[in-house]
Amino acid sequence: MPRMDLFVFTIDPRRAFAVVAAGAVGVIVDWERRDKARRQAGADTQINEDTAEDLARVRAATAGRVLCRVNGPGPWTPDEIDLAADLGADEVLLPMVRTSGDVDLALDAAAGRCGVGILVETQDAVDRVGELTRRPLSRVYVGLNDLRIDRGAATLFEPLVDGTVEAVRSAVTVPFGVAGLTRPDAGSPVPSRLLAAELVRIGADFTFLRRSFHTDTAGRDLSVEIPRIQAGCAAASQRTASQIFADRAELVAAVAPTRAPARV
Repeated sequence: MPRMDLFVFTIDPRRAFAVVAAGAVGVIVDWERRDKARRQAGADTQINEDTAEDLARVRAATAGRVLCRVNGPGPWTPDEIDLAADLGADEVLLPMVRTSGDVDLALDAAAGRCGVGILVETQDAVDRVGELTRRPLSRVYVGLNDLRIDRGAATLFEPLVDGTVEAVRSAVTVPFGVAGLTRPDAGSPVPSRLLAAELVRIGADFTFLRRSFHTDTAGRDLSVEIPRIQAGCAAASQRTASQIFADRAELVAAVAPTRAPARV
């Protein structure tokens, strides 16, 4: 199996340089904040306040891929994508997609200057994923936090065990990702090792280093910790059929009692 590509959310230039030097593929600068506080009220999520200046500093600090998550689609989208492309973003990530028109708006704005990836985190996007992914996208990521909210579901990781993620994955031919990882011996309420095993089982190409990764690796050597995550994914690709079955059963059992969003 090819190595799992890892991306980290950070606006710290030194952190950006360090994680890429340690083996991560790139960094995400997060501009998404429009309507997010209302939409995610009561959820244990993080709303970043990253700026254009942050993107410029991160771009200058690393040769890794720099992704910029813009706001959900609207009249502001062309200006945001123009700015991200001008500042050197390799790709923009468009969240809260619902229609093919949302995707076309972003692609037209990018005009080939940067890639356009989408976040499948609404039921509308799940239902239309085949149509959406006929566009020339750079990547597709299933956002579990907002998908849980959009569905009114109680369990964050339910799409990983009810067939939703596998159905989306089957429609995607560009790099595909979901969930987030941290140290193989960490992760709550669902252990990171089980998420890594499931990512490998469904054929994910990339994932994000989850929010808890920063605290889980505080004071630790990233040049050790990031290869450990990748080694865990590589080991999962060598499992027997019975091991895959056992890990899947353990994941389902771990997901069942969760009733609140985890830190992803």
